[in-house]
Amino acid sequence: MGPFLPFSGSPGGKVSFLSVMLLVMPNRPRSPYRRFRRARHQSFGLRARTLTSFGLIAFTTSLLAGIATYSFSRSYLLEQRGNVITSQAFSNARLMDTYLETQRDAVGSLVSYIRTETDGYAVLQLTPEGFYYSVDPLKFTQANIPKELLKTVQGGKAATQKFSFDGHLYEAVGTPVAAAGANYFEVFSLRETERIIGFILSAVIAGLVIATSTGLLLGWFASKRLLRPVGRVATTAAEIAEGKLDARLTPESDPDLDQLVTSFNAMADTVQERIEREIRFASDVSHELRSPITALTAAIEVLAAKRHELSDRNQQAFDIIDTQVRRFDRMVIDLLELSRLESGASQIRVESVDIEDLITRIAQRFQFGSIPLINTSVLHTQIFVDRLRIERVLVNLLGNAAEHAGGATAITIHQEKALLTIHVDDNGPGLPIDERVDVFSRFARGRNAPRGTGSGLGLAIAMEHAKVMEGAITISDHTDNGSSGLRFTVTIPVESDVS
Repeated sequence: MGPFLPFSGSPGGKVSFLSVMLLVMPNRPRSPYRRFRRARHQSFGLRARTLTSFGLIAFTTSLLAGIATYSFSRSYLLEQRGNVITSQAFSNARLMDTYLETQRDAVGSLVSYIRTETDGYAVLQLTPEGFYYSVDPLKFTQANIPKELLKTVQGGKAATQKFSFDGHLYEAVGTPVAAAGANYFEVFSLRETERIIGFILSAVIAGLVIATSTGLLLGWFASKRLLRPVGRVATTAAEIAEGKLDARLTPESDPDLDQLVTSFNAMADTVQERIEREIRFASDVSHELRSPITALTAAIEVLAAKRHELSDRNQQAFDIIDTQVRRFDRMVIDLLELSRLESGASQIRVESVDIEDLITRIAQRFQFGSIPLINTSVLHTQIFVDRLRIERVLVNLLGNAAEHAGGATAITIHQEKALLTIHVDDNGPGLPIDERVDVFSRFARGRNAPRGTGSGLGLAIAMEHAKVMEGAITISDHTDNGSSGLRFTVTIPVESDVS
């Protein structure tokens, strides 16, 4: 008996030189691909990258393990099934050889005695006569046997081949029965093997999904644990930025994280010390300047009484000195106030007020009574605010409009639920957008602002007072009756007095 022949067509088969060169070489434009990679990298946060990494690792590992498991299981099942099929086919071929030696004339009825598996078929070819006999000629004949297998067996060699028949996978075994002058073919169904292989494939896919989901879940927990210290650092940094200079991180049990905590706290200590030193310096200088400024103011008042005795030229010089001393006095007072605000020494004192009446009296007291006051609130209620801080914010905004924008054109107040909004409109030349944030800094003036006017601290003080009240001041463009200008908007959270 010849060897088994597999068929290839079967479905079952220090400063470095590089650093120096980078410094001396001209800058070359970055490629679009590098910019795309950088933008894509920046679009994913640390949590997303951690989740993606864990998910990809779990998916890749389970996929490789699944492929290996499926391939090994499939090969093993097909191999075991092939061994069983071959053994049974050769056994039946030997039995047919015995039958043909004694009862060759009754071969038609002998074939029906061949015991095949369910959904299995047997075909016997008598080579001298060229006749074919099938166990079930109505369902399976020699025409259904693969031609390659038929040709190989007729050439005197045993072989096997997998093929599809009636929508299912079968494996055919053919062997020559030389002593009896015949060729024997037997076909076995692989339906059960296909079912087991399909079950294994479903299990592998389910394992892949479960492993990937588990990896993503572990990545979520890991990223949450990793980002928790980062979140604490961000929260503490935000508290320091809001003025809580004594905010610090608590020590960590992890030595690597504790090193970060130690470095952050040391940095915060240095920043706090420097800020407090600058605040103390500004406060001390302002206090020290109060005495000579007071003396200068007293001397100027004495000279003012005899101003008529001075010549015209001396009167002009006296007016300049008077203006500059008063401006210097105002600047020192503003610096003292700003120092108190930044140091957190001043406390907020809220009381129930009628906001429309309060703003009306403030405007009249500081010679801004001619500016129209508009109240767009639906309900007229008493609210709790710090009247002194409201006064300071409003007066500074009105004074800024008077000095730099020809005066305010309207004051609009609006209260809705727990938010008070105050608009101060002017008809000035406006302010470039890139200067609208910096204008609230100390001694900040716009490029078009006249020199020598104001202290440059009014808007900074107004903003600090708004922050103490947990509010803010913003700047926007405003158009009214065809004229353009700026709108300073103060927003402050308030509580209504319902008593």
